[in-house]
This record gives sequence, structure tokens and C-alpha cells, in this order.
Amino acid sequence: MRSGAKIGIITGVSIVVLAGGGYAAYSLMGGSDSGGAKARTVVAEPPSADQATAGAKDFLAAWAAGDIAKAASLTDDPATATTALTAFRDQVKPSALTLTPTGPTTQQVFTAATGTPAPAKPAAGASATPSAGSTPGATDSPSATAAPGPTGTLMSFKARAEFEGTNRAWDYQGFLGVVKMSDNTPAVHWAPSVIHPHLSGNETIAVQQVFAPPSTVVDRTGKPLQGASLTPALMNTVQENAQKLLPPDPTRDQDSGKAVVINDPAGKAAADKLFTIVEPKPGKPFKVTIDNTVQAAAEKAMTDLGGKPGSIVAIEPSTGQVLAFANSPANGQNRAFTGLLAPGSTMKIVTSAALLEAGINPDTVVACPEKSSNSVPIPNDFPGAFPNNTLQQDFMVSCNTAFINQGLTSLKPETLSATAKDVFGIGLEWKTGLPNADGKVPPTPGSKDEQAMNYIGQGKVQMNPLAIASITATVQSGAFKQPILVAGMPQQAAARQISPDVAGKLRAMMNATAVGGTASQVMAGITDNAGAKTGSAEVQGASTTNSWFTAFRGNIAVAAEVQGGGHGVDAAGPAVASLLKAAAGR
Repeated sequence: MRSGAKIGIITGVSIVVLAGGGYAAYSLMGGSDSGGAKARTVVAEPPSADQATAGAKDFLAAWAAGDIAKAASLTDDPATATTALTAFRDQVKPSALTLTPTGPTTQQVFTAATGTPAPAKPAAGASATPSAGSTPGATDSPSATAAPGPTGTLMSFKARAEFEGTNRAWDYQGFLGVVKMSDNTPAVHWAPSVIHPHLSGNETIAVQQVFAPPSTVVDRTGKPLQGASLTPALMNTVQENAQKLLPPDPTRDQDSGKAVVINDPAGKAAADKLFTIVEPKPGKPFKVTIDNTVQAAAEKAMTDLGGKPGSIVAIEPSTGQVLAFANSPANGQNRAFTGLLAPGSTMKIVTSAALLEAGINPDTVVACPEKSSNSVPIPNDFPGAFPNNTLQQDFMVSCNTAFINQGLTSLKPETLSATAKDVFGIGLEWKTGLPNADGKVPPTPGSKDEQAMNYIGQGKVQMNPLAIASITATVQSGAFKQPILVAGMPQQAAARQISPDVAGKLRAMMNATAVGGTASQVMAGITDNAGAKTGSAEVQGASTTNSWFTAFRGNIAVAAEVQGGGHGVDAAGPAVASLLKAAAGR
């Protein structure tokens, strides 16, 4: 690894950590099973200059000659050295290996060559660091942080590896530490960095296929991708994930090259390409589902927030393809995908779906009292009671009390969560191409009061614009299509499809909201084949609610949130409307 030291265990070694930070002498069994064999011990006294030179020379000569058994026997950990040197031979497969000692060196040289900070000098009387895995190297980045380099008397060498089929040779500077043993012989202190100074811990080194990076990242129309929120780091992640998730390309191997690469089996560190043996063919453009026109509108919508934190996502309902996403700030958290906040009344889309499936119709009278009937009454954010309201009218004015009371009467505690997951895909493990936080709807609310809050998108319900845009896209198209950023990526299927009857009623309720309900102000002029839902979510300790808004128009569904933005129409609504206008005709 290249992010810190790992202290491992060496067979036959007894370790005592000194108070001063060094190590006491440790013993090494000589590898013989004969009774009475005396253990070789690494002593505190450093080797003489001649011993250090001889120890390095003999080890390098044996390794270069391919005599792994002899080379390993000249270290302080033959078993681990044998495994590592064998893996190097079998996985890197050099046709020739030349190792030339270049004499003693300094920690400063090691630091300059590897980017590894120079270690503190061992305390007087200390031996080499007693761990096969405790001497990490570094990546090829000078800024990499890693553990100290080789211990003992630090020696350097020049390495040259040749490979069949090419006249390219891999040259690099190597380092090793030489310690003194109790039988007055030198030994190479074994550490993965002996093979290469970047190698450490459980990392592997091997020759593997490599591919040239795409020549450029392009939008769905083939134009170079643009957008401040589409950072290089995010787009690199999309490419890496797409390679893992897309079906194998039978022609891809034709474009590959070969290189010596260090990999972390745990996947926590990026691959470290040390040397290219055969250059890959130039990369092709990498196409994502983003639409530059919609993306530009999304970026502007976030810029227009005037510094307020927020995010926005646009999805193509017919395919689930993400058309745009943007964040404020653009270079901060990708909150559009990974944020988790109470979605407020935008959750009433899911609650309405559950009520419609339970037999409540848009024209069913569902009274809208001033306060809900649960033990901790919840009010509306408008005055008065409306006993003759229908479900559709309650949706249009976003009546909290109607949805709470009818939900508690008509729905089981687990119904909301089941509808969210089985119909809208909320809670499934989405693989969009980027890390994303799955929406959360508690399957078993802890109390009636919590259940009541969940129906109106408060309580323990958490969403992000990606999830809410997908919910709206499901209503528009009549089927859940898991959001993706690269066409052809696998998409999770929901357990069941929303019925055409329920989907049609939801679209009509959302259209009525866009035409004459809480969303009418910002949706003015864009109500044809469209629908919307407003939301505002209270946050404990905050004086201003978070603003939410979601809408569809034609083949686009959009959702936005603005932290501290107030009512849905105050901040998130104008952001969503601006995207719908920019995408007119989709």
C-alpha cells in the first residue's frame, strides 16, 4: 500500500518494540529442522561497509541469475522472500534481469526517488524493522504518502528488466537494507520494496493488459463534454465503473498494450503503472448519456442560487439515462447523487401511488383538517380546514394532514416502503456509473407518529435529486428504469411495474398541480404534457426549510433541492423550470 505502514508477522521472529521507537534484536530460524540448530539473530550492531556491500552484491547476483532459493536464503526472511521473488518471476516474466549494485545511499536519495518521506533513524541498538510488510514504497506521485523505506544499512542498485517481443527495457533504481546477523554474516532485510520501491504490503506486481485513456469524454451527441460539475475525477470514475459493468467488448483486446502494474487486491489504492512494455492503441472517445444543452442549463440553475448549497438531476424517462446533473458548489460533494435529505412533500408522489393502489381515487373525498389525527398533531403550512377536498385537490395544495390521516387509515405501516422499493426501485442497489446513496424509506416505522411523518417526506425518509427525479420519471413513463450514465450499462429492475391506471392518475394529479396548484407559478407556460410537485422539508435547528421541486415534461424528468431555499417554488422550482425550458422538444 502507499498510504501508510502495515505491521505484519514474520515466522520465527521475536519482536520487542523499544520505548524510543526502535526495535530490539530479533531472531530468525535458520530454516533447518535438525535438532540443536541455532537461530540466526539480527543484532543491533550494523554491518560493516564491506559486509553491507557483500550482502547486497551476493543477493542481487543470485536474484539476477534466477536462483531464488539462494537469493531468499541471503535475506532475514527466506520464506517470505521466496514467495515474493517467485511471484515476480512468474507474474512479471522478464526474459532477462540485470541487477547492478551501486553502493551505499541515503534516506534523502530514497525519498527523492520514491516520494516517500525519510524515516526516523532507528534508536541505538535497534535492528531492522521486523516485518515483511512494514516497508511500503510509494506511487509515482511525489506527493504520495508512505511508510519509511528500507532499514539497516541502506544500499542502492540499478535494475534492468527485458521482455520478449520488444526491445524496450525497464530501468529503475532499487533500494534494500542490509542488517548484520548473529553469525557475523550480512542479510538483506526483506520487504516488498526490495523488488520495487513502490511495492508494499499485500500489493501485487504483474504484467497486465492496459488500455489508452479515451481520447476525450463526449456527450450523447458526440460533442466534447462540458460542465463545471462534471469534474475529471467524477468522469474518470464513470469510465472505470463502466469498464467493469458493461458487457465485454470482443474487439477491445485488439487495442490493448502490456505494462508492469502494481495493484492493491483490496481495491483501496489506484493501480500504479510502472512501465509500458507495449503501447496500447490510441483511445476512442468515451460517450456518456449527458446532453450538453441540458447540462449547461443545470449548471446555470445552480450558479443562479447565489452560493446556496443545492443540486439538480435530469433523467430521460424512456431509458433512465441521466441527461444532466449539477451541484452547488460545482467542485464539492456530488450531492445530486450522494446527498441524503428529507424530501418533503415530493414524497407525496409515492404516498399517492400507495393510496391509489389501495383503492383511493383522485376524486375520493379526503378531508384536509388543520391538524393531523396522530398523537403528535402535524399542521399544514397554510391556515384553515377543507373538509370536502378530494385526494387530487390535497395533492395540488400539498395538504399534510390529508395524506397523514388517509395513510394511517388505508395503508399498513410497511406499505410505503414496499411501494417505494417494488414500484419505484428505491432501496435497490443502483449502479449508475458513479457512487450514489440509495434513497431510504424505513420498512417498519417505530411509531404512528414516525409513520405519519414518512407519508409527507419527513421523519426518517431520505432522498436525493437522483432518486426523486427517477420517481418522477417512473410516473411519466409508467415503468422504473434505473438511472445510468453510460448507455448499455445493466439496470436493476423493480419487482413490479406501476399499473397503467395508477400511472395515468398520478400524471393527471401532477399536471393539475402544475396548472392550478402549488407549482403553477413556476410552471407557467410549460404545462403541456407536463406535471410537477413541490416540496419543503423542515430540518431540526434550521430556521428555513429546504426547497424541493420535481417535474416532467415530455421525455424529461427533473428534480432539485436547495438547502435553506424555503418553499419548493422559491428556489428549487425555478431551477427545475429552467431545465424544462432548455430541453423543450425532448
